[in-house]
Amino acid sequence: MDKFWLIKYCNLINLIIIIIIGVLISNNKVDGLGVNWGTQANHKLAANTVVQMLKDNGIKKVKLFDADENTLSAFHGSDIQVMVAIPNADLAAMTDYNRAKKWVANNVTRYNFNGGVDIKYVAVGNEPFLTAYNGTFQNITFPALKNIQTALNEAGLGNTIKATVPLNADVYESPTNNPVPSAGIFRPDITGLMTEIVQFLSQNNAPFSVNIYPFLSLYGNPNFPVNYAFFDGGSDPILDNGVQYTNVFDANYDTLVSALKAIGYGNMPIMIGEVGWPTNGDINANINNAVRFYKGLLPRIAANTGTPLRPGAIEMYLFGLIDEDAKSVAPGSFERHWGIFRYDGQPKFPMDLTGQNRDIYLVGAKDVQYLENQWCTFNTNAKDLSKLADNINFACTFADCTPLGYGSSCNGLDANSNASYAFNVYFQTQNQNLEACDFEGLARLSTQNISTGNCNFTIQIASSGLKTTVPVAFSLITILVYLFL
Repeated sequence: MDKFWLIKYCNLINLIIIIIIGVLISNNKVDGLGVNWGTQANHKLAANTVVQMLKDNGIKKVKLFDADENTLSAFHGSDIQVMVAIPNADLAAMTDYNRAKKWVANNVTRYNFNGGVDIKYVAVGNEPFLTAYNGTFQNITFPALKNIQTALNEAGLGNTIKATVPLNADVYESPTNNPVPSAGIFRPDITGLMTEIVQFLSQNNAPFSVNIYPFLSLYGNPNFPVNYAFFDGGSDPILDNGVQYTNVFDANYDTLVSALKAIGYGNMPIMIGEVGWPTNGDINANINNAVRFYKGLLPRIAANTGTPLRPGAIEMYLFGLIDEDAKSVAPGSFERHWGIFRYDGQPKFPMDLTGQNRDIYLVGAKDVQYLENQWCTFNTNAKDLSKLADNINFACTFADCTPLGYGSSCNGLDANSNASYAFNVYFQTQNQNLEACDFEGLARLSTQNISTGNCNFTIQIASSGLKTTVPVAFSLITILVYLFL
């Protein structure tokens, strides 16, 4: 009997140890790691669903691009740090202090209670000094930043909530005659402005926020060495005063460190507002490259590797959380495919947020409802094809056809399948409205999944209440018919 109980006792101890190890592993997320949650999608996941997904994956920080009430309400009591944002279009309004004060009251103070929303930062604008904006926001961003931080201070929140400006990496550079990180300076046309902003951030103990995208270095320069965009070597290093730079992220980050040092703020805290890799929309935007990028990035974050000029921990927000099929494609078709999750909240590829590079998947969104299993496909019996091109153009104007582009996942389709993809994505975007699958007789419905290879013909997610809309409407019509017969 004693031997029997000893065996059971040992088994119990082993089980407890296994459980403890499992809990430790599952909770061992990277402390400084957050995600960007953009919501420019035709069919959005419910905010509560997304917040639960963040919690299921141990993600403790999220950066938003607005201060939407429905979104923020979902964070009540979640213990997730939130960065709210003021879009560029609202910066001019924030130059009026009374309006800035009201914005803080409506979008920050109202959530500041026990069990409320843990707002950590306010992002004032989003990359407002991009050269492509031709100075549109240069005269209003700093006044808006000052007003928001002052309003936070006046509300008694300034010690815990900081205003910052997420900037694109094009605000700094190295001279063409000395293109190394240690020679980094702020862009000459905004050096004075950047100096004022950095001084103000420093006075308020707020971080400098910058978005660094190795993918864009590769996308914007056909001669850029591919391996230099990743962290696993294979590229000739850049030598800078005895320091070897083997990847563009380190070189870019340290160029900023040098630029800050050049204006007397070499110890300014730096936060990476956005970093990531897209999975579609360009020949270099694919699953394999995204996996390669994150397998190099995440262990460095977990190990607090830092960079040659700034070793140590880096606060960082991955871009992005979910694909956004309604984003502007002006920068490139890849803009709609930055998510580590698909449009429906399901993980795209293996990803280990602990930085241990285990072959595991993130936890996907739960209880997602989809539209019916039906697709809109090209009608092979159609006789008049003279308007086919016009109808494809129409579909792709109002829906996301970026996977059909060069180097993208559906680039290899034949002519009929190209038409089918365009028709179906429009049909799904229009909530499978039957009138959206006609295209002047060129399309027909199918209950057969027409996806091929890497090209997924999606079934869109159902918006809340969508599936009951048609039956309810049908029932009302039926009642009315009986009443008036």
